[in-house]
Amino acid sequence: MLDNEAEGAIPPVGKGVKAESTGKGNKGVPLPSKSTSPAGGKVRAVKPNRRSEETINSILQSTEEVVLRSGADRISILDVCKLAGVSRGTFYRYFSSQEDLLDTFSRHKRDNFHQIMVNTIGVVEDPEARLNALINFIDDYLEESRAQRLLMVAPEYALGFFRRIFHDSILRFQDTLDIVFDDWDARLGVKLDRELICEMIIRYVLSEILVPENTGRRLLPARVKRLVASLITGSTSRTRR
Repeated sequence: MLDNEAEGAIPPVGKGVKAESTGKGNKGVPLPSKSTSPAGGKVRAVKPNRRSEETINSILQSTEEVVLRSGADRISILDVCKLAGVSRGTFYRYFSSQEDLLDTFSRHKRDNFHQIMVNTIGVVEDPEARLNALINFIDDYLEESRAQRLLMVAPEYALGFFRRIFHDSILRFQDTLDIVFDDWDARLGVKLDRELICEMIIRYVLSEILVPENTGRRLLPARVKRLVASLITGSTSRTRR
């Protein structure tokens, strides 16, 4: 998703650019190993290092600010460079085009969301506590996320982003809630439909972004728990038929 973001197979970054992991502490931020000049000049090797990571992070953070301000369709590479404090030459060292930048930005937000979720929830060993941690994580995300703003200024881009992360998020949620599902299966004596439960949780999160609750989200944790309980009951009923 967008700010803590949270997505499967990663499409090519762009012509002449290869995505790589930045290493420890910065999962989800791609580091190109090669770059092509905007005029199609000679390909130069770019050695991954801390300065490169910082430069790419600065460009991606600036991209978010520019997109939220003017929309994805009107994003200006020059504006991104000015905000990030880099030259156009430095920009093209890492990104081959505006399309490449937006593609990398989307994957960065997706991977960052999922990595924060894993780091926050994956350390919780008790099944019930992990479920509560996930619900609180969702609540915090909806409180702090700028996804609604993105939807307003760049609706086509935002909807495309949500579609792109959807199925991968289902898999990530299943992995994160594995001990929770194992506990439920053991207690209920049935095999729950894990994919369906995770899908409905994610659809609920998206619905809160698209159609936020006017009365506030103070009841969101209770709503999510009721949703999960209903899904468990439904899965149990179908399994026992």
